[in-house]
Amino acid sequence: MFQQYERVPKHYVLEKTSSPPVPALNLLSAGRNYDEQCHFSFEALRPNVFRTTFTTAKHSLPPHPSARRPEPTLGSVTPEIITDIDRCSQIIKLGQLKAVVNWSNTPVISLYLDGQLKPLHRDLDFRSYALDGSGVSHYMAYKMNSLHVGLGEKAAPMNLSGRGFSITASDTFGYDAYRTDPLYKHIPLLINVTPEGCVGIFSTSHSRGTWNIGSEIDGMWGHFKVYRQAHGGLEEYLIVGKTVADVVRSYAELVGFPLLAPRYMMGYIGGGMKYTMEDSPRACDSVLNFIRNSEIHGMPCSAFQMSSGYTVAETEPKTRNVFTWNRHRFPDPRAFTRECHRHGVRLLANVKPYVLANHPEYPELSRSGAFFKDPNTSATAVTRLWSAGGGESGEGSHLDFTSKAGYNWWYKGVKALKEVGIDAMWNDNNEYNIPSDDWQCALETVTVPPGETRKHIGLWGRALNTELNGKSSHDATVKVEPEVRPFVLTRSATAGTMRYCASSWSGDNVTSWEGMKGANALALNAGFSLLQCYGHDIGGFEGPQPTPELLVRWIQLGIHSPRFAINCYKTNPDDNLVGEVIEPWQYPSVEPIVREAIRRRYELVPYTYSLMLKSHREAVPPQRWTGWGYESDPTVWTEELLKGDTQYWFGDSLLVAGVYEPGVSNARVYLPAKSKEDPGFLNLSAPYQYLEAGKWHDITSTWHSSIPVLARIGSAIPTGKPTPTTCVAATDPEFPGLEKDDYRGVEIFPPPLVQLPHWPNESGHATPASAPAETETWFRNSWLEDDGQSPAHKADVCTISVAYRVSGPGIRVAVALEKEGQFEPLWLGNGVTVVLPVGEERAVVLQDGLSGDLRDLGRDERGRRIWKVGVVVKGLEDGE
Repeated sequence: MFQQYERVPKHYVLEKTSSPPVPALNLLSAGRNYDEQCHFSFEALRPNVFRTTFTTAKHSLPPHPSARRPEPTLGSVTPEIITDIDRCSQIIKLGQLKAVVNWSNTPVISLYLDGQLKPLHRDLDFRSYALDGSGVSHYMAYKMNSLHVGLGEKAAPMNLSGRGFSITASDTFGYDAYRTDPLYKHIPLLINVTPEGCVGIFSTSHSRGTWNIGSEIDGMWGHFKVYRQAHGGLEEYLIVGKTVADVVRSYAELVGFPLLAPRYMMGYIGGGMKYTMEDSPRACDSVLNFIRNSEIHGMPCSAFQMSSGYTVAETEPKTRNVFTWNRHRFPDPRAFTRECHRHGVRLLANVKPYVLANHPEYPELSRSGAFFKDPNTSATAVTRLWSAGGGESGEGSHLDFTSKAGYNWWYKGVKALKEVGIDAMWNDNNEYNIPSDDWQCALETVTVPPGETRKHIGLWGRALNTELNGKSSHDATVKVEPEVRPFVLTRSATAGTMRYCASSWSGDNVTSWEGMKGANALALNAGFSLLQCYGHDIGGFEGPQPTPELLVRWIQLGIHSPRFAINCYKTNPDDNLVGEVIEPWQYPSVEPIVREAIRRRYELVPYTYSLMLKSHREAVPPQRWTGWGYESDPTVWTEELLKGDTQYWFGDSLLVAGVYEPGVSNARVYLPAKSKEDPGFLNLSAPYQYLEAGKWHDITSTWHSSIPVLARIGSAIPTGKPTPTTCVAATDPEFPGLEKDDYRGVEIFPPPLVQLPHWPNESGHATPASAPAETETWFRNSWLEDDGQSPAHKADVCTISVAYRVSGPGIRVAVALEKEGQFEPLWLGNGVTVVLPVGEERAVVLQDGLSGDLRDLGRDERGRRIWKVGVVVKGLEDGE
């Protein structure tokens, strides 16, 4: 991308236009011959989604786009189209949205929302769409001092404004969370978020590119942002919304909503390279010892990530050979998986989409065309690949998933792993760091557009193979267990990859306080980009062992994220092969603190899993920027909160902050407000104080107690047992020891007995500080549940609603469950245990007019008052 051959076509003429109901226009630029003529199109596909293309005969549309063009539908919106040929302009009005296209020089698109005088988005005059050698560029006006988010996964801070990024993926072992670029994802979605509205720009190309977001300044062109694509023509979608939530949901409707992860992935996920690398004791025994130790220490894991040591050859050269088993370390794979399952632990097998030259199947794979071709040699393309210990490499080849031989070999390998009891695939090292754009693809498993003869990976995209790698793993998993929810964990990703992979993580991070802090910003941008079952390797994958204080702080933070895993490969000059691991019980002085944190992680599984169900249905990320839903609060737009590295929402109920320096016992946290009437927050740790919304607060957070976790007043958190459970009534002979999910609590957070002066009562007037809090307003919350393991399209979901209000000396509560199908939670017959905050002594009473089970259960082990409340059940036949 350093070479530049930019040419800006102009002198466009209107080639054709359309009439309602599908607004669209097509422009054709002047050119000396057909190859130089540029085609530009603009069409409305939804009331808030537009598609633009910019192509020539040599710059065709992306041959395998990461999203397919949907059929246009404008619903109830009737478009108004005004075309002025003399002024070379067209205005398209769609409800509150107006798009203006002017082609008096180069095509310039301007987007307006709600009658605004200034556009939310505008292309750069005289330079908007340019040809650049084999690729294209798209120049746009840059809004200074505004928020830009997305691009899949980029180094902190969260706000991408003023920086430049490579749109490609790389194996960034030991990266810097604030400086390294690129990282692991290739997702060219950029969203400009402002209080006035938001615009997302998404390119469907798998080709490499760059996004410069105000990082380039030119005296003539001023401040601008530019997307440059190395190969092919441009296909972009412009997505407009009043809020970023609107844009993210519309983006999901285009590329696909996040897949639903199985419920067991909400627990503690163990791992570490060392366990599968050991010869004495054998690796199978090391893994089982870890599982037994986790039970002994009261920190049970739900799943274990089996690193690639199980594939290391038994004889020299001892390299990693994907889809092979080291029979010394694992003499009987099925017996091993069965024993892990007996302890209730699922297994994720690490698989890498390349084959080293000494792999026993390499010659046949090469002969059958499973690898890319090097045009310089007319033979299999060869490069250096990670082979054994840290930093060690050997020659080998990347699998070409556009070849039938490569795709099918991988598919069969995944099936074989599933058939010996591996539960899920861990697609690792799938960034496709290929050294040449000229390597040739077979193009046998993809649809080739008519007339397209080019096969080089520069055009088709390295990232295309990441997507097809996910598809092959997913489809093979479904083939073996069609009635079980498939799960594929992927390190690299495109927009299309996540149609096959339900989860990802931030890759090979480093043990450091700064790395822990920066990871928050990575997670927020991942969530904007639909990577919503996302997390980090807690404690750091690479680098030194964390101190006890850092480990505790990281675990306290990590349990409040969609994915909670401790996995690492800590090599050093004296140990470059096996490495060290992080075990949550490794420091006796802090073991009780860690144990309580992991128990809390399991208690929160109903809450966390409900967030994943909402993500799957509505594209709402579980982990969110502080301003998500609070755009009216001016403080959320300040620089400190736009960094996104110190605090975030975990669902609707919990605002989570961290402590990011050693020896620090307090944290500065901002509590957002939707209005002056916002009831505020409750600190869930001592001293359990109520805190005003719309203000910064210094919160005491000693590391032996907790990081700041603040519950929103009026919210509710469903909880379960502090151990792994199953939602299925029948005993599974493969997992005989799993406890049943037959308990459900719900933590509620009513306004306190004594009103704070800034809190209004139902009349809107301030209440004296000594008056009891009483309001006619009901606080209403709900969460979702299913059986946690059926394929998402077959899983019946039920919605549990809890409503409560303060009523004199009591707290009125009502709980109802509405079924969408046959599924009923195992806890339903036991009712719901309502858990009041520490220090809350008012009694729980039933909603007026309701009769049913209500029992005072006394106090739990934390001293909180608890009440058993019956549940009103509604089925589909009951109607609304």
